[in-house]
Amino acid sequence: MQPTDKTREILKKVRQVEIRTNRLVTDALAGAYHSIFKGQGMDFEEVREYAPGDDVRAIDWNVTAKMDRPFIKKFREERELTLMLLVDLSASGSFGSAEESKRERAAEIASVLAFSAVRNNDKVGLILFTDQVEKVILPKKGRQHVLRVIREILYFEPQRTGTDIVNALDTMNRLLKRKAVAFLVTDFLQGPDGRLPDPNDRHGDAVFRTLTLSNKRHDLTAIVMADPREAELPDIGIATLEDAETGQVIEVDTSSAQLRTLYKRENQRRVDQLERGLRQSGVGVIPVSTTEPYITRLRQYFSSRSKRR
Repeated sequence: MQPTDKTREILKKVRQVEIRTNRLVTDALAGAYHSIFKGQGMDFEEVREYAPGDDVRAIDWNVTAKMDRPFIKKFREERELTLMLLVDLSASGSFGSAEESKRERAAEIASVLAFSAVRNNDKVGLILFTDQVEKVILPKKGRQHVLRVIREILYFEPQRTGTDIVNALDTMNRLLKRKAVAFLVTDFLQGPDGRLPDPNDRHGDAVFRTLTLSNKRHDLTAIVMADPREAELPDIGIATLEDAETGQVIEVDTSSAQLRTLYKRENQRRVDQLERGLRQSGVGVIPVSTTEPYITRLRQYFSSRSKRR
């Protein structure tokens, strides 16, 4: 069966993302991923004769006694990990004031992480969510599997428009029995008015409590997507604004300097609350803008994690 024009377009886009992200997944980045995210333990490999410089704590005293000379136990890291990507497909992800929307940028970041995992022979899984879990791809290895993950992030058509981060995290916690490396890719805009979660209200508190619990079970990092246009209003006179997730429409006079200042100040207050809540929950945080190179943020995060180790 011959591929349709739509199929060709999808395959071309996925291939473009693969080429672009593969250039970014250098040995250094894949190596940083390997050193930061360790396996679940150590497997016994063999016993060999002691050599100067070996750790004396590794001496096998039973074999040493039998052979009348020192032998040590050798172990190898149980390397295989599962990388789980939780990607927010709510309607607010379609927004972008630059060349890419938040969703397109999220697909590229997920690709970099997935290819880093593949280079280390790890499994990659995916949860796509809105205010319901839209699709789950169970963890598997290999390039073809990663290409499928990229395709779904880019082109899956969600049934809903809202956001429920708690449900997505709960799904991951039920699905994965062993500890995994998890990246939550979202703009955190949720609720009936599309606000950032506030630790001081009931719904916001539930988000941060679930983040804390999930981070205890897994190694969780939040990639916080944002666009500069969401942070402040441009001076364009009377403007009609629509909440992408709820459909609520309001009309505002953006020529009012007082209104623009109030909007910017209120947005910054919510961002500060989000950052404070994320810090308290203990998860790693990578802030990403649609207008800035995300690879720099990834490298900075990997570098800081490596130093803490």
